[in-house]
Amino acid sequence: MHDFHYQGGHLCCEGVPLERIAEEVGTPCYVYSRSALEKQFRRFGAAFAAKPHLTCFAVKANSNLSILRFLSRLGSGFDVVSGGELYRVLKAGADPGKVVFSGVGKSPQEILEAMEAGILLFNAESPQELDLLESLARGKRRVARVSLRVNPDVDPKTHPYTATGLRQHKFGIPAEEAPALARKLRSSRWLRLVCVGCHIGSQITELGPFVDAVSKIKKLWLQVRDEGSPLRFLDVGGGLGITYGNEHPPELEEYASAVLGEIGDLDCTLLLEPGRVIVGNAGVLLTRVLYTKSNREKLFSVVDAAMNDLIRPSLYNSFHQIWPESKGSRPLRVMDVVGPVCESGDFFARDRRLPQFRPGELVALLSAGAYGFVFASNYNSRPRAAEVLVHRDRYRVIRRRETYGDLIRPE
Repeated sequence: MHDFHYQGGHLCCEGVPLERIAEEVGTPCYVYSRSALEKQFRRFGAAFAAKPHLTCFAVKANSNLSILRFLSRLGSGFDVVSGGELYRVLKAGADPGKVVFSGVGKSPQEILEAMEAGILLFNAESPQELDLLESLARGKRRVARVSLRVNPDVDPKTHPYTATGLRQHKFGIPAEEAPALARKLRSSRWLRLVCVGCHIGSQITELGPFVDAVSKIKKLWLQVRDEGSPLRFLDVGGGLGITYGNEHPPELEEYASAVLGEIGDLDCTLLLEPGRVIVGNAGVLLTRVLYTKSNREKLFSVVDAAMNDLIRPSLYNSFHQIWPESKGSRPLRVMDVVGPVCESGDFFARDRRLPQFRPGELVALLSAGAYGFVFASNYNSRPRAAEVLVHRDRYRVIRRRETYGDLIRPE
């Protein structure tokens, strides 16, 4: 799993034992590998090297300032979906000219903030949004670059909550409406259509949906360009899945080859919006076993992390591998791994065959680098966890653990 491995029987991130981090920072705690982040980002870019492209990391996957700052230094652009995410990438020192703003519900204030920042373009998702963009651009006396995010009606074959490219979903403009909107935009003084794109979902583990979507968007891109729109970019979104357990997603090189094979020699710059595939397997959630208990025939391991720290298992019934910090021979038991939150939905594993854990023992929930801390809440008035970034044999806290005082400070 990238840079998480056992050394001398103890689980480490790069060259740092997780036990040391737990002793010095406490648990629960998110731990990220800088090496894993860099390797995956560079590998992604190399896979698309044959075509001019801009990799715009999807900030919703992991928005820690240190992570964003590091990716920016590697040359990353950013895909944001809120004013808060835009604020974060600007605070991280990102080039606003490498930022795309997506999302179905951009507020007037968010749009104005993005215009003032000078972002690359807005991914527009409805005719009303285009009307608002034009009105605000006119008021600011500046031209705004826009992309039509099209809904290609392609089934991504992923969890229904993370699918975004089917006709029944809220995202994007119906493909049949896009040519008329493009013709209307050509007469606008304040909006310039420079891109057509799509995004069909997240944690996609097959190439077919990507190929279908890119094929449809390419045809639309050519039609809109040939009718006179000055298109410069083609946005193929993100969504490539990772291995959590038994999944076998395409390798980055296979994915890139399939996308480039559909685009051919199209005269454009590709916009890519990866998130999970960059950061997902670069992080773990480190937690400590509080108690083990039996309830008739059921065995529970109660840990100090909870659904407020990592909600994916509760929300999506997602699978995360769970590794003990100390590797050794021990019996396997069928158990539930659960947290302290007062909900039956507070679990990380159900009826999973795992090593028999001991109270006080550390365990790591793998593949927690994406959609982990960004989903965290203060439910049950639980302070949010710390975040740590490891580089070789050193680490630093990139977000301190919240205190009780932090919980009530805004009230």
